[in-house]
Amino acid sequence: MHNLTMRSKLSFLLIVTWLMLSACGDAPLPRPRTYFRIALPDRTYQRFDVGFPYSFDYPSYASIAPRTGAFAEPYWADIVMPRFSARIYLSYKPVRGNLAEYLNDNHLMMSKLIPKSTGIKEDEVIDDINRVYGTIYNVEGSGVASPCQFYLTDSVRHFLRGALYFNVIPNNDSLAPVIQFIKGDIRHLASTLQWK
Repeated sequence: MHNLTMRSKLSFLLIVTWLMLSACGDAPLPRPRTYFRIALPDRTYQRFDVGFPYSFDYPSYASIAPRTGAFAEPYWADIVMPRFSARIYLSYKPVRGNLAEYLNDNHLMMSKLIPKSTGIKEDEVIDDINRVYGTIYNVEGSGVASPCQFYLTDSVRHFLRGALYFNVIPNNDSLAPVIQFIKGDIRHLASTLQWK
């Protein structure tokens, strides 16, 4: 009887050992990090023309909210995109011989992004017909707070600066499709901008 118990224990131990060894195959590979698929809306636009010294086309999935608060100035507005938890802050300044000052301020604001960026690509805007000139800055890097900024001016009377921000912790790798999509909307804004 004692011999049978010992034999069944030994058999059980051999079976468990065999199962453990046969289960060991290829080493498991870590799976790459994935992100949720983001459904992008159709590109349709509407005109913003409500008594500001400028007008432009903006996406129909967005709304325009005049900027309020202690630091807001006349003709400042935000393009609000709740679908993406994003906002483009627009700051307008009249030019009165002080364009160099505004360009320097723009340069200082861009320099604050450099520590987190891996590169900044510039797209020039030149529209002689509507007298719109400027630069769109595409800021690369996964931890950059504002992946796209721009300024547009006629060099004489108007200066408009914009900055795209998301209301989430910056992870531009996962936001890449949305960032590219909104950059297309920013290019469209620049191509339809008109001064008054």
